[in-house]
Amino acid sequence: MPAEGEAIEVSGVHDVVVETVAIALAAATVSGVARRAGVPAPIALVLAGVAASLVGVLTGATEPQVGLDPDLVLLVFLPPLLYSAALESSYVNIRRNIRPILQLSVGLVIFTALVVACTAHYLAGLPWSAAFVLGAVVAPPDAVAATAVGRTVGMPRRVLTILGGESLLNDATALTLFRLGLLAAAGGLSVAEGIRTTLLSALGGALIGLVLAPVVHQLRIRMTEPILENAFALLLPFAAYVLAEAVNSSGVLAVVVLGLYLGHHEAETSFAVRLQARAVWRMLDFLLESVVFLLIGLQVPPIVRSALRLWGPWELALYGAVVIVVVIAARYVWIYPTTYLPRWISRRLREDNPVAWQEPAVLGWSGMRGVVSLAAALAIPQTLPAESRVLVLYLTVCVVLGTLVIHGFTLPWVIRRLGVGAGEESGDVLAEAQVQHAAARAAVDRLDTLLAEEGEIPDGVEDRLRANAEHRANSAWERLGGGGAGMPRVRADPLEGGSASGVEAAAEAAHRADAVSQETPAQVFRRLRREMLDAERSVFVDMRDAGRIDDEVLRRVINELDLEEAMLTRD
Repeated sequence: MPAEGEAIEVSGVHDVVVETVAIALAAATVSGVARRAGVPAPIALVLAGVAASLVGVLTGATEPQVGLDPDLVLLVFLPPLLYSAALESSYVNIRRNIRPILQLSVGLVIFTALVVACTAHYLAGLPWSAAFVLGAVVAPPDAVAATAVGRTVGMPRRVLTILGGESLLNDATALTLFRLGLLAAAGGLSVAEGIRTTLLSALGGALIGLVLAPVVHQLRIRMTEPILENAFALLLPFAAYVLAEAVNSSGVLAVVVLGLYLGHHEAETSFAVRLQARAVWRMLDFLLESVVFLLIGLQVPPIVRSALRLWGPWELALYGAVVIVVVIAARYVWIYPTTYLPRWISRRLREDNPVAWQEPAVLGWSGMRGVVSLAAALAIPQTLPAESRVLVLYLTVCVVLGTLVIHGFTLPWVIRRLGVGAGEESGDVLAEAQVQHAAARAAVDRLDTLLAEEGEIPDGVEDRLRANAEHRANSAWERLGGGGAGMPRVRADPLEGGSASGVEAAAEAAHRADAVSQETPAQVFRRLRREMLDAERSVFVDMRDAGRIDDEVLRRVINELDLEEAMLTRD
């Protein structure tokens, strides 16, 4: 018989498990309904959480029973979401747009923090230390919702790249400022020490990511079990984050650098790993994002009730409205000068990289705040005066809820109204068709080399292999509306591809012929086709690195090749 204390502990664990499953199920249901209804899922989830909290379904009268533990967000939710976003990002595009990304993820975060701090100090009377903490908390936008809406309505790829790069890096800037603000509030940090701490934290996090990335990559490509490799990959973001934070470095930057590196080299892993990883990470992203936004909504009413005990409703409404306007306006005040001033100074930049006014307008209207802001606010220690802490929490909730609702519901209309369309699909298909032709030629060259090495193969196998290559070469052209130019049969010199000469070459050829004779025609076809698929992948990766195609095109094609290879492995 268990002791009484043990029974109570088991009962507590049971309640936590039931609560967790209920929240996840509710979040997935609301998110699914929102997608079918065409409503941005993050907004629907936040509003559903607010409604549930108001009617007392999941929360108590004063404090939420389903609390948003800041450690849970920063240690459990944030690393995998950042890592997954980094995997899906384009290192090539981020490097190409690194200047505007850094202007937003570093410069804009600092500028917003300072503007909000001044507003909160002079408007609401917050002490400077608490006001600066508030500024750091609400400064970083969460681009998950903005990019999701942008892809749906056809936001240009450059804008999506800048938003994605901003969201990957701005959390590191904001969390560093947040810690500096807390240290300054405690009276233990000077300006010089703050700058030094910030630089060391950023450099340390990036260095840890750079050191881990190639080591992890070599380990991954040497694993032979897809399940083992993906289980290992699921633990990577947590390990990188904890390791960096343990040495007072930026865990966010460590995770982002690791994810960007591994995502850039993803084609070097096995097809089974890639297919499994895509499904796993999409499911995990969907579940984590849904739960996080629902939890945000659940926190809103209790925080507002706490603020109403100390301030009047009209006073709080004024504070919240002004801070929301300041946060939105600060983004525009920063974006337009930093976009056009360098082009006004540099004629080369103005001619090589022109930017229409609609692009920064859309970027400015994509500044939705999310879970990192609320988690940071909840993590404010009790050492901050109670009234200041309550007001910081309230204003953070106002900014998160206000920007999600205002931007989320109006961003599609703004994009359509400004006529900012992607217009890149036809260009992608044309580039893919051109590269696919080169890839199919490489596949046929590889086939000719293998045929020269092996000699005779079963009847019909060669024709089927060449027909497959022609079909892939023509499929992209057909999407453009043409019939395709046909795949020329390029045969290599029969003497090429050999690795020996004389007696050794004859012996090696005889050994290969004997091995081939042991195979059925289907086995020969599968083996040779896999070699051809490897040749095609190499061409697409090379063209991505050369800037001929985008990472988005590469991932789509690699996925098609992986699915074909998966079919070939069936016995």
